[in-house]
Amino acid sequence: MPWESIKLNSGYYIPSIGFGTWTLGNGQGPIDQVEQALENGYNHIDTAQSYRNEGETGDALKESGLSRSDVFVTTKYSGTNGLDIPTSIRNSVNSLGLSYVDLYLVHSPRLAVPDIPTCWAQMEKVKEEGLAKSIGISNFGVQDMEILLGSAKIKPVVNQILLHPYVYRQQKPILEYAAKNEIVIEAYSALIPITKLPGGPLEKPLNEIAAKFGVTTDQVLLAWTKAKGGPLSAEDIAAIDAAGALGEKKANMKTILKRVVVGAIACTAVFGACNFLGINMM
Repeated sequence: MPWESIKLNSGYYIPSIGFGTWTLGNGQGPIDQVEQALENGYNHIDTAQSYRNEGETGDALKESGLSRSDVFVTTKYSGTNGLDIPTSIRNSVNSLGLSYVDLYLVHSPRLAVPDIPTCWAQMEKVKEEGLAKSIGISNFGVQDMEILLGSAKIKPVVNQILLHPYVYRQQKPILEYAAKNEIVIEAYSALIPITKLPGGPLEKPLNEIAAKFGVTTDQVLLAWTKAKGGPLSAEDIAAIDAAGALGEKKANMKTILKRVVVGAIACTAVFGACNFLGINMM
Protein backbone atom coordinates (compact mmCIF):
# COMPACT_ATOMS: atom_id res chain seq x y z
CA MET A 1 0.00 0.00 0.00
CA PRO A 2 1.25 3.55 -0.62
CA TRP A 3 2.66 5.45 2.36
CA GLU A 4 2.50 8.91 0.87
CA SER A 5 3.39 11.99 2.90
CA ILE A 6 0.59 13.87 4.66
CA LYS A 7 0.22 17.64 4.58
CA LEU A 8 0.15 19.24 8.02
CA ASN A 9 -1.75 22.40 8.94
CA SER A 10 1.66 24.14 9.12
CA GLY A 11 2.11 23.61 5.39
CA TYR A 12 4.87 21.04 5.81
CA TYR A 13 4.57 17.35 4.96
CA ILE A 14 5.11 14.41 7.30
CA PRO A 15 5.96 10.89 6.09
CA SER A 16 3.00 8.70 7.02
CA ILE A 17 5.11 5.93 8.54
CA GLY A 18 8.09 6.37 10.83
CA PHE A 19 10.69 4.47 12.82
CA GLY A 20 10.33 4.91 16.59
CA THR A 21 13.22 4.64 19.06
CA TRP A 22 11.14 4.35 22.26
CA THR A 23 12.32 0.88 23.33
CA LEU A 24 15.81 0.92 21.80
CA GLY A 25 17.67 2.25 24.85
CA ASN A 26 21.07 3.80 24.24
CA GLY A 27 24.56 2.81 23.15
CA GLN A 28 25.56 1.25 19.85
CA GLY A 29 22.30 -0.73 19.48
CA PRO A 30 20.02 2.19 18.58
CA ILE A 31 22.68 3.68 16.30
CA ASP A 32 22.78 0.46 14.29
CA GLN A 33 18.98 0.09 14.24
CA VAL A 34 18.30 3.66 13.16
CA GLU A 35 20.96 3.33 10.45
CA GLN A 36 19.31 0.11 9.27
CA ALA A 37 15.90 1.80 9.24
CA LEU A 38 17.27 4.63 7.11
CA GLU A 39 18.94 2.15 4.75
CA ASN A 40 15.61 0.34 4.35
CA GLY A 41 13.71 3.43 3.29
CA TYR A 42 12.39 4.93 6.53
CA ASN A 43 12.75 8.70 6.22
CA HIS A 44 10.94 9.61 9.45
CA ILE A 45 12.77 8.97 12.73
CA ASP A 46 10.91 9.52 16.02
CA THR A 47 12.75 9.99 19.31
CA ALA A 48 12.20 11.90 22.57
CA GLN A 49 14.03 13.56 25.41
CA SER A 50 12.97 10.77 27.79
CA TYR A 51 14.14 7.97 25.47
CA ARG A 52 17.69 9.12 26.17
CA ASN A 53 18.86 8.20 22.69
CA GLU A 54 18.74 11.52 20.86
CA GLY A 55 22.54 11.46 20.71
CA GLU A 56 22.54 7.98 19.20
CA THR A 57 19.85 9.01 16.73
CA GLY A 58 22.01 11.98 15.75
CA ASP A 59 25.03 9.72 15.27
CA ALA A 60 23.01 7.44 13.00
CA LEU A 61 21.75 10.38 10.96
CA LYS A 62 25.29 11.65 10.52
CA GLU A 63 26.67 8.23 9.58
CA SER A 64 23.88 7.69 7.07
CA GLY A 65 25.29 10.38 4.81
CA LEU A 66 21.77 11.58 3.99
CA SER A 67 21.15 15.27 3.51
CA ARG A 68 19.07 17.06 6.14
CA SER A 69 16.16 17.52 3.74
CA ASP A 70 15.97 13.76 3.14
CA VAL A 71 15.00 12.90 6.73
CA PHE A 72 12.04 13.99 8.86
CA VAL A 73 13.03 14.09 12.55
CA THR A 74 10.60 14.17 15.47
CA THR A 75 11.55 14.60 19.10
CA LYS A 76 9.57 15.43 22.22
CA TYR A 77 9.66 17.58 25.32
CA SER A 78 9.44 15.07 28.17
CA GLY A 79 10.27 17.28 31.15
CA THR A 80 13.41 15.21 31.78
CA ASN A 81 15.59 16.40 34.69
CA GLY A 82 13.07 19.17 35.36
CA LEU A 83 14.31 21.19 32.39
CA ASP A 84 11.99 23.72 30.77
CA ILE A 85 10.99 23.80 27.10
CA PRO A 86 13.48 26.48 25.93
CA THR A 87 16.38 24.57 27.50
CA SER A 88 15.10 21.16 26.42
CA ILE A 89 14.69 21.97 22.73
CA ARG A 90 18.20 23.41 22.53
CA ASN A 91 19.62 20.33 24.26
CA SER A 92 17.68 18.11 21.88
CA VAL A 93 18.83 19.73 18.65
CA ASN A 94 22.41 19.78 19.96
CA SER A 95 22.23 16.08 20.85
CA LEU A 96 20.79 15.29 17.43
CA GLY A 97 23.48 17.35 15.74
CA LEU A 98 20.84 19.41 13.94
CA SER A 99 19.93 23.07 13.72
CA TYR A 100 16.22 22.25 13.88
CA VAL A 101 13.78 19.33 14.14
CA ASP A 102 10.88 18.84 11.78
CA LEU A 103 8.41 18.17 14.57
CA TYR A 104 8.56 18.91 18.30
CA LEU A 105 5.89 17.48 20.59
CA VAL A 106 4.76 17.94 24.18
CA HIS A 107 5.02 14.32 25.30
CA SER A 108 2.03 14.41 27.68
CA PRO A 109 -0.49 16.95 29.01
CA ARG A 110 0.80 16.32 32.54
CA LEU A 111 4.04 18.00 31.44
CA ALA A 112 2.19 21.21 30.58
CA VAL A 113 3.19 23.22 33.64
CA PRO A 114 2.00 25.44 35.13
CA ASP A 115 -0.84 24.95 32.64
CA ILE A 116 -1.50 24.03 29.02
CA PRO A 117 -1.80 27.62 27.65
CA THR A 118 1.54 28.65 29.21
CA CYS A 119 3.24 25.50 27.97
CA TRP A 120 1.87 25.91 24.46
CA ALA A 121 2.99 29.53 24.29
CA GLN A 122 6.54 28.26 24.91
CA MET A 123 6.10 25.68 22.14
CA GLU A 124 4.94 28.42 19.77
CA LYS A 125 8.13 30.32 20.55
CA VAL A 126 10.15 27.21 19.63
CA LYS A 127 8.57 27.33 16.17
CA GLU A 128 8.95 31.09 15.87
CA GLU A 129 12.68 30.78 16.64
CA GLY A 130 13.10 28.18 13.90
CA LEU A 131 14.09 25.32 16.22
CA ALA A 132 11.14 23.25 14.97
CA LYS A 133 9.36 23.41 11.63
CA SER A 134 6.11 22.20 13.21
CA ILE A 135 4.89 21.69 16.77
CA GLY A 136 2.39 19.22 18.18
CA ILE A 137 1.22 17.18 21.14
CA SER A 138 1.16 13.61 22.35
CA ASN A 139 -1.30 11.72 24.58
CA PHE A 140 -3.67 14.72 24.78
CA GLY A 141 -7.35 13.97 25.39
CA VAL A 142 -10.28 15.96 24.02
CA GLN A 143 -10.49 18.26 27.03
CA ASP A 144 -6.73 18.90 26.88
CA MET A 145 -7.02 19.86 23.21
CA GLU A 146 -9.98 22.13 23.91
CA ILE A 147 -7.96 24.02 26.53
CA LEU A 148 -4.99 24.29 24.19
CA LEU A 149 -6.99 25.56 21.21
CA GLY A 150 -8.75 28.08 23.44
CA SER A 151 -5.57 30.16 23.61
CA ALA A 152 -3.36 28.88 20.80
CA LYS A 153 -2.01 31.19 18.12
CA ILE A 154 -0.57 28.20 16.29
CA LYS A 155 -2.48 24.93 16.09
CA PRO A 156 -0.71 21.67 16.94
CA VAL A 157 -0.11 19.78 13.71
CA VAL A 158 -0.42 16.30 15.24
CA ASN A 159 -1.55 14.44 18.33
CA GLN A 160 0.51 11.26 18.77
CA ILE A 161 -1.57 8.70 20.67
CA LEU A 162 -1.83 5.00 21.42
CA LEU A 163 -3.97 3.51 18.66
CA HIS A 164 -4.84 -0.05 17.74
CA PRO A 165 -8.16 -1.95 17.44
CA TYR A 166 -8.33 -2.90 21.12
CA VAL A 167 -8.32 0.77 22.20
CA TYR A 168 -10.10 2.25 19.18
CA ARG A 169 -13.46 2.84 20.88
CA GLN A 170 -11.95 4.73 23.80
CA GLN A 171 -9.70 6.78 21.49
CA LYS A 172 -12.37 7.51 18.88
CA PRO A 173 -13.48 10.86 20.44
CA ILE A 174 -9.88 12.06 20.19
CA LEU A 175 -9.72 11.06 16.53
CA GLU A 176 -12.99 12.83 15.78
CA TYR A 177 -12.05 16.03 17.61
CA ALA A 178 -8.63 16.11 15.95
CA ALA A 179 -10.16 15.63 12.50
CA LYS A 180 -12.56 18.55 13.06
CA ASN A 181 -9.62 20.78 13.97
CA GLU A 182 -7.19 19.72 11.21
CA ILE A 183 -4.89 17.93 13.66
CA VAL A 184 -3.31 14.78 12.23
CA ILE A 185 -3.40 11.69 14.43
CA GLU A 186 -0.11 9.83 14.75
CA ALA A 187 -0.47 6.28 16.09
CA TYR A 188 2.09 4.61 18.30
CA SER A 189 2.23 0.97 19.42
CA ALA A 190 -0.09 0.12 16.52
CA LEU A 191 1.11 -3.50 16.40
CA ILE A 192 0.43 -4.34 20.06
CA PRO A 193 -2.38 -6.80 19.17
CA ILE A 194 0.26 -8.88 17.35
CA THR A 195 3.41 -8.25 19.37
CA LYS A 196 2.05 -8.09 22.93
CA LEU A 197 -1.44 -9.61 22.80
CA PRO A 198 -1.26 -12.51 20.32
CA GLY A 199 -4.06 -15.06 20.18
CA GLY A 200 -6.82 -12.57 20.93
CA PRO A 201 -10.06 -11.90 19.04
CA LEU A 202 -8.14 -10.13 16.27
CA GLU A 203 -6.11 -13.17 15.32
CA LYS A 204 -8.78 -14.78 13.12
CA PRO A 205 -9.85 -11.72 11.06
CA LEU A 206 -6.24 -10.55 10.66
CA ASN A 207 -5.12 -13.95 9.40
CA GLU A 208 -8.09 -14.24 7.04
CA ILE A 209 -7.60 -10.76 5.58
CA ALA A 210 -3.83 -11.28 5.28
CA ALA A 211 -4.38 -14.56 3.41
CA LYS A 212 -6.92 -12.91 1.10
CA PHE A 213 -4.47 -10.19 0.04
CA GLY A 214 -1.27 -12.23 0.26
CA VAL A 215 0.26 -9.92 2.86
CA THR A 216 1.32 -10.19 6.50
CA THR A 217 -0.91 -9.53 9.49
CA ASP A 218 1.19 -6.54 10.52
CA GLN A 219 0.61 -5.00 7.09
CA VAL A 220 -3.13 -5.47 7.54
CA LEU A 221 -3.03 -3.88 10.98
CA LEU A 222 -0.99 -0.95 9.72
CA ALA A 223 -3.48 -0.48 6.88
CA TRP A 224 -6.31 -0.34 9.43
CA THR A 225 -4.35 2.11 11.56
CA LYS A 226 -3.45 4.31 8.61
CA ALA A 227 -6.90 5.14 7.40
CA LYS A 228 -9.39 2.41 8.26
CA GLY A 229 -9.58 1.84 4.55
CA GLY A 230 -6.80 1.58 1.99
CA PRO A 231 -6.81 -1.94 0.46
CA LEU A 232 -9.33 -3.25 2.95
CA SER A 233 -13.05 -3.58 2.26
CA ALA A 234 -15.73 -2.23 4.57
CA GLU A 235 -16.38 -5.83 5.67
CA ASP A 236 -12.70 -6.31 6.53
CA ILE A 237 -12.63 -3.12 8.59
CA ALA A 238 -15.85 -4.08 10.35
CA ALA A 239 -14.37 -7.48 11.24
CA ILE A 240 -11.28 -5.85 12.76
CA ASP A 241 -13.41 -3.27 14.61
CA ALA A 242 -15.67 -5.97 16.05
CA ALA A 243 -12.73 -8.13 17.13
CA GLY A 244 -11.01 -5.10 18.59
CA ALA A 245 -14.08 -4.19 20.65
CA LEU A 246 -14.33 -7.76 21.93
CA GLY A 247 -10.65 -7.73 22.80
CA GLU A 248 -11.06 -4.43 24.63
CA LYS A 249 -13.84 -5.88 26.79
CA LYS A 250 -11.78 -8.96 27.60
CA ALA A 251 -8.72 -6.86 28.40
CA ASN A 252 -10.76 -4.62 30.69
CA MET A 253 -12.24 -7.65 32.48
CA LYS A 254 -8.78 -9.15 32.95
CA THR A 255 -7.55 -5.86 34.38
CA ILE A 256 -10.49 -5.68 36.80
CA LEU A 257 -10.00 -9.29 37.93
CA LYS A 258 -6.27 -8.75 38.32
CA ARG A 259 -6.87 -5.66 40.44
CA VAL A 260 -9.39 -7.52 42.58
CA VAL A 261 -6.97 -10.39 43.17
CA VAL A 262 -3.98 -8.13 43.79
CA GLY A 263 -6.09 -5.90 46.00
CA ALA A 264 -7.29 -8.88 48.03
CA ILE A 265 -3.72 -10.14 48.47
CA ALA A 266 -2.49 -6.66 49.36
CA CYS A 267 -5.29 -6.13 51.87
CA THR A 268 -4.60 -9.51 53.48
CA ALA A 269 -0.92 -8.62 53.80
CA VAL A 270 -1.62 -5.14 55.18
CA PHE A 271 -4.22 -6.25 57.70
CA GLY A 272 -2.00 -9.16 58.74
CA ALA A 273 0.85 -6.75 59.37
CA CYS A 274 -1.45 -4.43 61.30
CA ASN A 275 -2.59 -7.24 63.58
CA PHE A 276 0.93 -8.53 64.10
CA LEU A 277 2.54 -5.14 64.73
CA GLY A 278 -0.40 -3.52 66.49
CA ILE A 279 -0.23 -0.41 64.30
CA ASN A 280 -2.44 1.26 61.71
CA MET A 281 -0.79 0.89 58.32
CA MET A 282 -3.66 2.69 56.53
